[in-house]
Amino acid sequence: MFQATAYSGDKVKDYELLLKQLTALSEDETDTIAILSNASALLNQFLDQINWVGFYLWKDGELVLGPFQGLPACIRIEYGKGVCGTAIKEGRTQRVADVLAFPGHIACDSASQSEIVVPLYSNSDIYGVLDIDSPIKNRFDETDQMYLEKFASEIERLVQP
Repeated sequence: MFQATAYSGDKVKDYELLLKQLTALSEDETDTIAILSNASALLNQFLDQINWVGFYLWKDGELVLGPFQGLPACIRIEYGKGVCGTAIKEGRTQRVADVLAFPGHIACDSASQSEIVVPLYSNSDIYGVLDIDSPIKNRFDETDQMYLEKFASEIERLVQP
């Protein structure tokens, strides 16, 4: 059984604990939707000042909404469109301090002010993205990016066929 953890306030230490929690929750699970659902819930419980966290999965040449926490979201995102589609197109994390300044930003939630999107791969093929939005500008820093990329790598390992 999972119990909410009181994090220490030390960002690095807390992210390390988050990674351990993800592995402990998912290590013996084989169902991808179950893993991604718990991963989004875990991030939602861990991260402060966010309004949406979840996954878009690559299907038939576009990103399709997967497990998430937050308000209803855009269901499909085209390759190269918005922050999520750009992360896939460029093959790298997009950390956007002000989404209104991002060309082609897709406003699924008008409260979102900043965003981080980490691409996910399976055997070198596009798998999807981890997408996190915040209602404040410049919410995500280098530490967040580094650890969310580690979180995404653990997701990739856990969902390998």
